[in-house]
Amino acid sequence: MILTKLAACCLYVSLGLAQSRPEPVTGNLPAQPLGPSDLLALSVYNSPELSRLIRISSEGDIHVPMVKERIPVGGLMPAEVEKKIAAAFASTGLLVDPAVTVTIVEYFSRPISVMGAVRKPLTFQANGPLKLLDALSRAEGLSATSGPDLLVTRKGQGQGELIKRISIRGLIDLADPELNLTLTGGEEVRVPEAGKVFVVGNVRKPGTFAVQDNSGLTVMKALALSEGLLPFASKQAFIYRREAVGPGKNEIPIELKRLLDRKTADIALEANDILYIPDNTRKRLSMTTLERIVSFGSATASGLLIFGTAR
Repeated sequence: MILTKLAACCLYVSLGLAQSRPEPVTGNLPAQPLGPSDLLALSVYNSPELSRLIRISSEGDIHVPMVKERIPVGGLMPAEVEKKIAAAFASTGLLVDPAVTVTIVEYFSRPISVMGAVRKPLTFQANGPLKLLDALSRAEGLSATSGPDLLVTRKGQGQGELIKRISIRGLIDLADPELNLTLTGGEEVRVPEAGKVFVVGNVRKPGTFAVQDNSGLTVMKALALSEGLLPFASKQAFIYRREAVGPGKNEIPIELKRLLDRKTADIALEANDILYIPDNTRKRLSMTTLERIVSFGSATASGLLIFGTAR
């Protein structure tokens, strides 16, 4: 007789297999190629002693009762597994023309991971094809610090890992259907955080500000986000930018008064730049102190940058 889903779940619990695994899915699971750790319910007509739950091994094979050799089933569809098991039983001479039914109880070989700048990073099993937006929805959407793109990594057959870069604006704002990829399991969706610019010194609201799109940030935009200069801010500011090679930083002086008077062009900031506005006493913080300020501010929950006395 055919083992029903309810009977399969009862047998699953009775055998004590649920101790370290997620709860079995009790809905109708679509037929997909099987893989390691998937859970199958085996039913052999008129032979209840042979019916049981079977977990596919990490090597992609299974062991069935009364059959000496392990049966490779990785990558096969359930109907193909039924034929293989029936042939194995027939080869032992114990059963003549056995009627075998294989029911999928739980997929465990099709994980989809969503990580990075999302509200709730998670890994779940794909019980059927689903869209990229559905996977992001399971992670409760993007966080405020997400960058302009996300990366989808998928293991290709014999081709290693395939990586596709997806524009978040195209996927969500423009609703481009070509970017809403179909995920089938085995994918990793990674949402990198946006690059940050650090504004420290004599501004009303020192902090870190994300570079959300290709337009980036400029000095004027960064000053606006930090709510403007304090009364004793110097007319000379500095951008500290890490060199392309080596640990050093370049110091780029800015004539702040000319910039504020619109007598010189605005200056673009790059990710990880430090925009430092000293006070008008011409005392400046050392580069070591600035690095400590940025590291401390990045580690706080609020991102507030607190700095000490100039020297």
